Amino acid sequence: MTKRTIVLALIVAVVAAGGIFASNMGFKLNYQLLAPGAGSNSGTSTIALPYNAQSGIVNASDLQNDIGFAAVANVQLFDEATDGLTSFTGRKGGGPDFPLVAGDANFIKMISAVDYIVVGSHDPSLSVSLEAAGAGSNSGTNFFSYPYHSTSGLASELQNDIGFAAVANVQNFDPATDSLTSYTGRKGGGPDFSLNPGTGYFIKMISDVLYVPSHY
Repeated sequence: MTKRTIVLALIVAVVAAGGIFASNMGFKLNYQLLAPGAGSNSGTSTIALPYNAQSGIVNASDLQNDIGFAAVANVQLFDEATDGLTSFTGRKGGGPDFPLVAGDANFIKMISAVDYIVVGSHDPSLSVSLEAAGAGSNSGTNFFSYPYHSTSGLASELQNDIGFAAVANVQNFDPATDSLTSYTGRKGGGPDFSLNPGTGYFIKMISDVLYVPSHY
């Protein structure tokens, strides 16, 4: 059991021989968004929506309202070009609204805790652009939305699925400390860690990859 209590339910699934699910299955996830306090330092969590998000969840404002406006301090977008964050609060002077991009994760900062029901389905045709340092990316760091039925259950498996030589590291955000831990797959590069549905992970690239995630 992880620090988050995750309940993953299949809504729409076609079961093939051997119990393999269809690639465009639907998902319903009870995802804990913690406020400052036990388990969270500042109330900041990552969130990864399904690649086909619930109808009407298009912009940061839609996500904030669906979670509950009063409970959400802000929704944050990671800018690969600067390695910085832009923030939307939905309140006066709180920054412009922005679109939610399939395959990209976001940060959510909470005022009060919410068990958020995430609904959506996978897009098996989507190629996620993972960029190395260069045009469009400052350091080669990407904020990746982990697919809900990925075959990669560990950082090492995700690295290998993308292409070991192309990936510098996979990074996990710890809400208890607001810090990142890193796995490189190389000597002295930190311990491997499990990957959880609904969670975003930073991936630092050595070379560009158009990644189609492997899935069940």
